[in-house]
Amino acid sequence: MAEFIPQPSCADPQEQNNLSVEQARAQISQLITPMNAWQKCALREALGQILHAPVISPLQVPPHNNSAMDGYAVRSADMQPDAFSLKQVGIAYAGQPYQGDINAGECVRIMTGAMMPPECDTVIMQEHVEVKDNLITVHGKQKAGQNVRMAGEDIQAGDAVLPAGHRITPADMGLIASLGIGEVIVKRRLRVAFFSTGDELRSIGEQLEPGQIYDSNRYTLYGMLKRLDVEVMDMGVVADEKAALKQALQQAAAEADVVITSGGVSVGDADYVKEMLAELGQVNFWKIAMKPGRPLAFGKIGTASFFGLPGNPVSVMVTFYQFVQPALKQMTGEKTHPVPLMQVKTESTIRKRPGRFEFQRGILFEDENGELRVRTTGQQGSGILRSMSVANCFILLDETSDGIEPGMTVTVQPFAGFV
Repeated sequence: MAEFIPQPSCADPQEQNNLSVEQARAQISQLITPMNAWQKCALREALGQILHAPVISPLQVPPHNNSAMDGYAVRSADMQPDAFSLKQVGIAYAGQPYQGDINAGECVRIMTGAMMPPECDTVIMQEHVEVKDNLITVHGKQKAGQNVRMAGEDIQAGDAVLPAGHRITPADMGLIASLGIGEVIVKRRLRVAFFSTGDELRSIGEQLEPGQIYDSNRYTLYGMLKRLDVEVMDMGVVADEKAALKQALQQAAAEADVVITSGGVSVGDADYVKEMLAELGQVNFWKIAMKPGRPLAFGKIGTASFFGLPGNPVSVMVTFYQFVQPALKQMTGEKTHPVPLMQVKTESTIRKRPGRFEFQRGILFEDENGELRVRTTGQQGSGILRSMSVANCFILLDETSDGIEPGMTVTVQPFAGFV
């Protein structure tokens, strides 16, 4: 009898021809082409969208010299080193400038934001002024030019206020409105089609038969995609049949910029995604030296980018956040920054063998001394979706790590601003 030689599996600590996490990221980044389609968008509808063209200011901000506080607008030529008195000749309100002239020895009462009279260059705060009838007496040391916001000191006409690739925030909307701009040029929303594969999967509301489970992956994918403000196309559950899978992939690629599947990318008898991808398009890679999430297919179907995610619920989320989300942002042209990492001491014992990069689910917390610590969420199986629900960070253990003991320092990737 011929000697049986086991095939490589996801249980192996090391496997030939697996890409590292960084190699996979680099390959995806090199093969992703930023989308160039754009559209005009009303400012009220622009929240979360990506600027295709920079926002150029048509005016200067502030549009005129104005007071930074309530007080008195004076001519610095009238100021004295010690206490001095001036005659108040009027009041300037925000939106209602003082209309008269201001001569030597005169001043006007001025409110915050009010336009400075052209003769005045300094504001004395009201707390430093003694008032009697129409005469004010200024006390304390004063400085010429104080408490005045100069025209254009924030923004000059022609300045690029927001760059192309910027994701619009509520503060940005206010900033754009302050320039009198009611419409911006943004990227067309990315179209992402996704579906689950597996004969065992049922949708919510259907009766479960023995061996069947409810499909959770489409709901986590939907939520992760909606946070990115993309146009989502939920294509449901596709059976583990070549013909059905081929039709679904062709339809998705024809209608979307990106196609995402979950399940069917491993080496089981009914795992057809990789085979269909090779037939319809191209496979760039499909195995990464990581845990969870080793089987991850990436390639193209026509002009659509394709991500074949694993079927286990945690693996879907880990691979999405580590590979798919950065790729989608790159496709939209969004200017991004590296996700901040932290060095934190752990309270958990973490078993690990060298060879693969692991993304353990963790909980960041403050100890009794107010110092940040981290512990795992408990069991780390790729099917334990609750580990993602209760976690607030990933504990990153690189390929060389052979386990962690309590008190050791680990690298942590917080979910805040990321997940």
